[in-house]
Amino acid sequence: MQAAGFYHEAADGTLQCDLCRHYCRIRAGRTGMCRVRRNVDGRLYSLSFGHAIAQAGDPVEKKPLYHFMPGTKTWSFGTPGCNFTCGNCQNWQISQCIPDEARLPVTSPEKIVENALQAGCASIACTYTEPTIFAEYALETMKLAKAAGLRTIWVSNGYMSPNCLDAVSPWLDATNIDLKSMDDAFYRRTCGARVEPVLDNLRHIFRGGIHLEITTLVIPGYSDAPEMLERLAGFIAKDLGPEVPWHVIPFYPEISWKMSATPAAGVSALEMARAIGKSAGLSYIYSGAGSNDTFCTHCGHKLVQRHRTLGNAAAIRFDSGGRCPSCNAHSPIKD
Repeated sequence: MQAAGFYHEAADGTLQCDLCRHYCRIRAGRTGMCRVRRNVDGRLYSLSFGHAIAQAGDPVEKKPLYHFMPGTKTWSFGTPGCNFTCGNCQNWQISQCIPDEARLPVTSPEKIVENALQAGCASIACTYTEPTIFAEYALETMKLAKAAGLRTIWVSNGYMSPNCLDAVSPWLDATNIDLKSMDDAFYRRTCGARVEPVLDNLRHIFRGGIHLEITTLVIPGYSDAPEMLERLAGFIAKDLGPEVPWHVIPFYPEISWKMSATPAAGVSALEMARAIGKSAGLSYIYSGAGSNDTFCTHCGHKLVQRHRTLGNAAAIRFDSGGRCPSCNAHSPIKD
């Protein structure tokens, strides 16, 4: 165990974890909702620090980030646990276990950075599970990564507390946030959370200048209602900006945690979401229903070409110096 930050003693003698928006009150000997932060004799400890359950060099497009250093590799890592309990989770084997059960060796932040450099990666991504619940481990790794000349990424459900977001933001270059629905009832029933904190954090991240992309999983009967998708696309366009990329991805029941009886999302659902995004004014919608290449919004020239199979770095760039090669307009791609 590693001594944790982001907590204080509450008036009733419990420890209040201040890491995510659940603000769990944790009694002695117990853990919070994420099951990886434990009250031991009046001090809070992280059970996840140093316990990387998965590491790999991935194309940055798999995060998915399409407008951030396309064609490069990122060294991805994550620890067991999550502060959500999504029935549709497709990484549930690691998100719903805890380090005590996994019996993982310690991987230091220094080793994570060393692995990234040896693999020729341009960045480090805190991903696979929710970075918020291993924020101390992530932060120490991010600081070392930046010192080594690497960029830093979070792939998150967006439920971090303002304290956590303020601590992470100076060290964070890019993030992909899941905006699962605009319906609070969906978040409460399916994820064990609320939607408004996610929306608050998205606004904060965007205004803070961190590169932001958003992903929505289309689940038939849960998050595919046209009126909900209209509100969601409208929120991105109006509250964040029409140039924020929106990734609409299909639900696969066979790899979900508790929703194997739910049908898979078909191409028609993705096409509908794509049309809704365009109608809302979004400039960049990536869904697999049509081209996932990036085009100049001014002249239509191709800026980035992407292959559908992302086994290796799979993007070819045509923009140069941050400009469209055809009309010289600003390119949305970040380096």
